[in-house]
Amino acid sequence: MTVLHPDPVSPAPAPPAAVEAPGAPTDATAPRRPSLSPSRAADFKTCPLLYRFRTIDRLPERKSLAAVRGTLVHAVLEKLYDLPAPERTPEAAQQLLAPAWEELSADPAMTELFEPPAEGEAPPPSLESWLASAGALVESYFTLEDPTRIQPEAREQLVEVTLPDGLLLRGFVDRLDVARNGALRVVDYKTGSMPREAFEAKALFQMKFYALVLWRTRGVVASQLKLIYLGGSADALTYAPDEEELVRFERTLQAIWSAIERAVATQDFRPNRTRLCDWCDHQALCPSFGGTPPPFPAEAAAAAGWATLPLVERD
Repeated sequence: MTVLHPDPVSPAPAPPAAVEAPGAPTDATAPRRPSLSPSRAADFKTCPLLYRFRTIDRLPERKSLAAVRGTLVHAVLEKLYDLPAPERTPEAAQQLLAPAWEELSADPAMTELFEPPAEGEAPPPSLESWLASAGALVESYFTLEDPTRIQPEAREQLVEVTLPDGLLLRGFVDRLDVARNGALRVVDYKTGSMPREAFEAKALFQMKFYALVLWRTRGVVASQLKLIYLGGSADALTYAPDEEELVRFERTLQAIWSAIERAVATQDFRPNRTRLCDWCDHQALCPSFGGTPPPFPAEAAAAAGWATLPLVERD
């Protein structure tokens, strides 16, 4: 298990309080407004044009077997904690796979993944072998934690807050544990392998996002951020943030948001070609691959609330 600690920093000024917390009254007639989530922030950092395609154009993307397997494993681990603590065994978890897949497969797009491929494409695995691979990931979870000794406060929890400058942060936490002394542990399950040390900061971006929102809404800095990697040699990455780091991270998010606002205002979303492009569904529309993006969907942007947000310059 890898444990990271933040670098020493100089004292930062006390951060301003959040202006809106989950559950706060809202005006049902108020226009929709955009928000920032860990995944969308990561999209923009990776490729602004990808952010536009996913968030504003909302172009369809193919589901992948790996992504759907991740959804299935998450569902099983969520349902595992519905059982009484003594019954949270590896055998019980395996028995949750079939009903969880039955729920997911109600979506025809899920079962289409196992249909015969088009000519020239590699055949998909059998449903049986694919479910077995999901079962192996579930089994590896028990090598990292003893669920009979854990009683989460929340699972698949929506956390959100509006910062004083109006930026709305939203995300879903896989699991939130609260100790008797009030200490918070934020847990996220990953079905891949633990990243190399050079990529740990990128992996922790999502967790710092959650820590910031929880700090803003609860006034408590999470004692531990825990990423549980079920693939490969199952392992966990833990990290302990502090207030000064979360202040800096908030500024990072504000800078990302400012860049997004500017891109929307100018309708200028530049592509950024990287190795991740190999897995992108939108190469045919990307200038980096000789494609032409569709006209900017101004009406869709307005419907998503962008018209209500002015371009904000931040230091």
